[in-house]
Amino acid sequence: MIRALLRVFVASLLGRRLAGVLSLTAVTLGVALGLAVQIIHGAALDEFGRGMRLLAGEADLQVVGPRAGFDDNLYLKIAQQPEVRQASPVLEIEARLPGREEKLRIYGVDLFRVARVLPMLMPVAEDGAGRLLGLEPGRLFLSAAARESLELANGDLLTVQSGLRETELLISGSVPGAPAGQAFAVMDIASAQQVFDRIGVLTRVDLRLAEGVRRDDVLEQFAARLPPGVTVRPPDAGVAESSGLSRAYRVNLTMLAGIALLTGAFLVFSTQYLSVVRRGRELAFLRAMGMERALVMRGLLLEGAALGLLGGLLGVAAAHGLAALAFALVGGDLGAGYFAHVTPSVRFMPGASLVYLALGVTAGVAGAWLPARHATAQVPAQGLRAGNDSELLAANARWRAALTCIVLALLACLPGPLGGIPVFGYLAVAFILAAAVFGLPGAVGLLASPLALSSAVLARLARARLTAAPGQVVVAGAGVVASVALAVSMAIMVGSFRDSVDDWLSKVLPSDLYVRASSSVASGYLDPEAVDRIAATEGVARVVPVRYDSLRLNDAALPVTLIARPTDGGDALPVVSRGPVMDDTRPRVWITEAMADLHRLGIGDHLALPIAGRDAYFVVAGVTRDYARQHGAVIVELNDYRRLSGDHLINDLGVNLAPGANRDTVALLIRETLGDRVVEISLPAQIRAISLEIFDRTFLVTYLMQAVAVLIGLFGISTTFAALATSRSREFGMLRHLGLRRRDIGRLLALEGSLTAVVGVVIGTFAGGAIALVLVEVINRQSFHWSMDLAPPVGAIVGFALTLVVLAALAARVSGAKAMRGSAVAAVREDW
Repeated sequence: MIRALLRVFVASLLGRRLAGVLSLTAVTLGVALGLAVQIIHGAALDEFGRGMRLLAGEADLQVVGPRAGFDDNLYLKIAQQPEVRQASPVLEIEARLPGREEKLRIYGVDLFRVARVLPMLMPVAEDGAGRLLGLEPGRLFLSAAARESLELANGDLLTVQSGLRETELLISGSVPGAPAGQAFAVMDIASAQQVFDRIGVLTRVDLRLAEGVRRDDVLEQFAARLPPGVTVRPPDAGVAESSGLSRAYRVNLTMLAGIALLTGAFLVFSTQYLSVVRRGRELAFLRAMGMERALVMRGLLLEGAALGLLGGLLGVAAAHGLAALAFALVGGDLGAGYFAHVTPSVRFMPGASLVYLALGVTAGVAGAWLPARHATAQVPAQGLRAGNDSELLAANARWRAALTCIVLALLACLPGPLGGIPVFGYLAVAFILAAAVFGLPGAVGLLASPLALSSAVLARLARARLTAAPGQVVVAGAGVVASVALAVSMAIMVGSFRDSVDDWLSKVLPSDLYVRASSSVASGYLDPEAVDRIAATEGVARVVPVRYDSLRLNDAALPVTLIARPTDGGDALPVVSRGPVMDDTRPRVWITEAMADLHRLGIGDHLALPIAGRDAYFVVAGVTRDYARQHGAVIVELNDYRRLSGDHLINDLGVNLAPGANRDTVALLIRETLGDRVVEISLPAQIRAISLEIFDRTFLVTYLMQAVAVLIGLFGISTTFAALATSRSREFGMLRHLGLRRRDIGRLLALEGSLTAVVGVVIGTFAGGAIALVLVEVINRQSFHWSMDLAPPVGAIVGFALTLVVLAALAARVSGAKAMRGSAVAAVREDW
């Protein structure tokens, strides 16, 4: 029986090659993009996790604190605890390398303790000089990946930067236990503290517990013994943190691929429905010969499953190719800066591959279900009658179903995320698309009604055809609605996001020049003397210092960023909400939208920040925008931070020029004062341009998907009208007998194609606008906790819509050319 079904049904796919190829392309694209995201993220996370586990060595727990580190006296207290058998201190530095683009992670370790807890970080001196060589100041040991990346050999010198000072370190050996692909260096902890001005500071302590001590018990006990801002965690907690930071980005890319897969399901629907129209008499004959209704249903569903299966297989293969290409071109950071220090390789993921293969088959079956249902519902006697395509293409207006989907979409926007994922927001998108498709038949009559006012014969014929067979618009327009909705929604969301980012950059970059010694995570910084020298430079009117750090507010939450800067009472910040603060006894703090959402804080709430090992209490004065830190940030007045921490170092310095001062001249004077190799001087316009370039590169895949979706929609119209024109050859023959010429038939097809595109574009544009609203107000807000101002690119959308209508008319005209070549007599020869 299966063999008979394959011979009768699946073999017919070979006769619909172009339509089948388009359906395959859409399903393949959806499967490939979704699975590629999983492969890239999974491989990067696995590689990152493997490196973290290997670098953790035999440690049972890790004591970690803020990025700036904590007092190394804490190490002595921890090591003396009875639950601890071995404790190994670590100082981790992100070293800036003057004259080079890349940075280098350097681990300062205790060479006498590291072998017992972290054997992977044990350095080996060149030529067997012995482990004591590492105790000498200025000795550096490179992992194989770092040696290859930096192109250095034993005996070479590497210049590192601390503050504004350059220091040369001697490459003295290797780290043979380093995980493959992990680029870092190791040196003695005392030497690292001295070179990088971190005397008395640690960033981590790795622990091995005594025999019989349970890790969970130590976690609870140490939580009460450690100072604020310092926590104890399992070694693999860093993997969970990185996974949490990248999850929202990964899920949104996956859902974008899901929309592409949904577009594929619509195209399978169009292909199968057209197949039913063209094979109506054949299917009716099979029914009349005794084939059961259920068997016909299974056969047609088998065709859809075959399309989905082949598209899924091609998609799985393409996904691994895309992942390999992504690793070769941009690495494993997903285009957004995650896992920047790992070099993963493509590995086959059988579980994820099977899931996406099943999704491909599901898309094929889902697309074939409604055409199969219509085919089996038809009476065989009607199907055997010639000219039955208009009956098959009849469709009733389903305003009630469309309204129900709209209500469900509105309700789906109300709940919060599940596990940080906006599941209900994506359901709202699905309901909006369903409402658009349900509204297609009813919209045909509304949008085609103006043609009744025209006296042109072709306009009246086009209206009569579309009104009598609105299913034609449903078949041809379903793919257009999906592709237009995707393109319009992403255009609105990305355009609004880009404008909001640009406006935010304008507000956070008010100065004329910006000076820094390195990025906020690296080893360069400006000390008070350097800041005073810049402030005293001729042409400088005012300097605006900024200091960054990371804080751990509790054991479970991700670290948040501390920004200490002059706030001018909030006027210097991109504040989105503020209010009167009744408590004037505490210093004020401004929090970002992500901070407010993740920690459920509001204006007037009290907030304890662990600064310099002590809790400092603030009152929330307002909420600001921040598109750079999705895990949250707090902004405190610089003078309050310095008073509480005693830290007077600076990461970034805004420079406001005196009236009439030349920026290039002032920048040159600052370089001459501090040294060209150790400072970076940027203009606000340069920072904005680089930031927006990164933004555009991040959303490049979105732009490509929009183009592919629109192209697929156009091809869907083309194949639809090619198939319908063939089935309507007798109708065209009769029209030619009545006096219409071949070119008139072509114009009729072009008019029908343009009207079909108009219906699809109008419905798709409204659906896209609604989806964009969900993306902006629900999905992005719940995923990244960012708000943005809606800024729809009206001109671009109108131009896109007009272009799509013109191309659709051309596609319909070209596709129906074959049906117009035949003889008018032959077309009507068959008995009706």
